[in-house]
Amino acid sequence: MVPCDDGAAWHLHDLWARSAEFRPLIERSLGPAENYSTLEGRVPTMQAASELGICVPRTETVATADEVDASGLGWPAVLKIDGTWGGEGVAIVHDRQEARDAFGALLGAAGNARAWRRFLLNRHPLALWLSRRRKKSPILVQSFVAGRQATSMFACWKGEVLANVAVEVLLSRGPTGVADVVRVIDNREMESAARLLAKRFKLSGLHGLDFVIEDGTEAPYLIEMNARATQLGHLNVCAKGNLADALAARVTGTEMRPAHGARRISSDTIAHFPAAWKADPANPLLVTGFHDVPWEQPALVRELILDPWPERRLLSRILGGVWRRRPRGASSAGSRGGKDQWPLAG
Repeated sequence: MVPCDDGAAWHLHDLWARSAEFRPLIERSLGPAENYSTLEGRVPTMQAASELGICVPRTETVATADEVDASGLGWPAVLKIDGTWGGEGVAIVHDRQEARDAFGALLGAAGNARAWRRFLLNRHPLALWLSRRRKKSPILVQSFVAGRQATSMFACWKGEVLANVAVEVLLSRGPTGVADVVRVIDNREMESAARLLAKRFKLSGLHGLDFVIEDGTEAPYLIEMNARATQLGHLNVCAKGNLADALAARVTGTEMRPAHGARRISSDTIAHFPAAWKADPANPLLVTGFHDVPWEQPALVRELILDPWPERRLLSRILGGVWRRRPRGASSAGSRGGKDQWPLAG
């Protein structure tokens, strides 16, 4: 089983605790259960990374906006809450007032409204369950590192990294959003971080790491660990295929081979379909980059070009205008653009 967002990973952890019959499958898929509670929290994972010698920004839990000011991290700072992804639940704040506003967005009614919207309009079966769990999570503050977003994803088995893909983000959906256009890079420090964390937590499956490559020093700071798949696992940038190929080969005990009809991506710039051209069709990166389009599945291509299916429903169209006029809350709180272009939430 391969979870693709934090909510799915949390649900598997909860299922392990409640259903003994699924425990062998879940541990085979993710790794030993003794590490699940640590992997759910951003603070303990950053602490573990620091103990392994990985470069990380200072990260602390805070209960109030005043504690952010008293932490001594300075401004700007980054506020986060566990159990969120895609840029939600992250706020870059520049002073105490912005921190107070962000606290309200992270913990207040905006989160409840989003949960009910996902439950009613998107029919997300875990929306309310996740909202209740998220309210029990601490808010953390992280020192801001000025630099370029980068991310990696790795396939691993029982603590051994099988293959790794690292990219620098060239275009993302807002200052804390997911990447739409990336450039494949080689970075020894990022690869080392993946090996160290996979071994430390005895990980299996697909996992991701988010970094900021600091301006001036070029040092990659690990800002977040995603104990689940991100958006790089299907890209044929490895010599014999992709990360999914590598994991499947190890699990089945077969030789790693490219999937039928798969082709090696020769360009180092990759535009994720369809988000990249929907966001900015005139962006010059779309002219030179490889478009990640599943041409071999034309029905899927036609579906992806359309709006997501929940947004096509009558109730969504009726409420959509009202919702779009509401503040976006934590995902954009405190953002002023410019160099405040991180952190990436996978």
